[in-house]
Amino acid sequence: MPSPNTVNTADTSTPTAHLLLPFAACADDSWLLTMKAMPAEQTRHVAKLLQGMRPLALDAAGAQSLSPPHERSLARVQGLVAGDLLDGLIPWAAWERAQLDRMNLPAKTQAWAWVTPCHWAMGREHATLTDPAALALSEADSHALMAAMQPYFNEDGITLHDAAPQRWLATGEVFRGLPTASLDRVLGRSVDPWLPASTHSGSATGPGKTLRRLQNEMQMLLYTHPVNEARSAQRQLPVNSIWFSGTGALPASGGKPGAARSVSAPRMLADAALRGDWPAYAEAWGAVDALARGLLARQAAGEVLQLTLCGERGAQTFESVPVSWQARIRGMFKPGPLLGWLEPL
Repeated sequence: MPSPNTVNTADTSTPTAHLLLPFAACADDSWLLTMKAMPAEQTRHVAKLLQGMRPLALDAAGAQSLSPPHERSLARVQGLVAGDLLDGLIPWAAWERAQLDRMNLPAKTQAWAWVTPCHWAMGREHATLTDPAALALSEADSHALMAAMQPYFNEDGITLHDAAPQRWLATGEVFRGLPTASLDRVLGRSVDPWLPASTHSGSATGPGKTLRRLQNEMQMLLYTHPVNEARSAQRQLPVNSIWFSGTGALPASGGKPGAARSVSAPRMLADAALRGDWPAYAEAWGAVDALARGLLARQAAGEVLQLTLCGERGAQTFESVPVSWQARIRGMFKPGPLLGWLEPL
C-alpha cells in the first residue's frame, strides 16, 4: 500500500463523486476470515481505483466512540459539524427534520433526536439490541405506540413526531448537548455500555438520566400494550423498548444542503455485517466492485473522485491524483489484496 508521502499530488479540484463504504472493515474475527477467503478478483476494480488515488487524513477514534467512523465521515461531507466533531453529537435527526421542511426556520435552532421502537433480547446478564427493521412495524401500530408514549414525553418537554414506522423524530432541549450512541454501534450487542446514562457525564438528574428513566417507563408501558399482545398472538417479536440517537442541533450554517447529493454511502456491506451474514458480506463486495468499475472510467477521464473506506475504529479517505500521475503510481504499485488497505481500520 502506498505511503501518504510517496508522491506529492496536491490538487484543489472539487470532487465530482464520493463513494463512502460503511463497515468495509469489521472487528469480528469472521470478517478477517471472510476477507482472506475472498478471491482478489472479486475486488480488483476497487484495488485498481485505489491505485490512482492518494490517501488523505486518517480518522481514527477507536471502536468505543459513540459515532462510528462512517457517520463521522459523512457528517463532515454534509457540513453537519462546525469545528471539532463531538462524539455522539452528530445532529442526524435535526438534519432529517430540515430536509422534511426546509422552510421551517425554528426547527434549525431546535435540538432533535431519533427515537427508534425496538426489541431488546433479554439474556441472563444483559439485553441485546436486535435490528429494529426486523420488527416490520406497521404504520398503524407505530402511531398507536407513539400516541401512548407521548404523555410521558410531554412531562420532560419532549414532543414526538411521526417520520416513519421504524423511527420517530423528537424535539426537546434535553437533546441539546447530549451525546448518544448510534444504532450501528449497538445492533447485536449488549446495550449497557451504550445507554445514555452510561455515556453522558453529569449529575443524577442530568439529561442522560432523563432518557434512561424514559426508557424504563416505556419498557413498563410496552409490556402490556395491546399492540404487543396482538404481535404475540401472531408470534411476532414485541416492541419492548426504544433507542435514542442522532441527538443535537444543527450548526449555525444549517449544514450544506447540496453536499448530500455528492456522496453515495451504500449499506450492503453494513447490513450484512450487522446481521453476521458473512457469505452475504462477501457477495456485497462484488456489488461494491461493480460500483468501482463504473468510477474507474471517470477517474481515467480526469475526474477528481473520493473513496472512503470505513471500519469500526477509523476511516480513510482517498482522492484521485491528476491523470498525469496515475500511470506513474500504477507502475510503482501493482494491484494488491484489498485487505492491506482495510486492516488498519
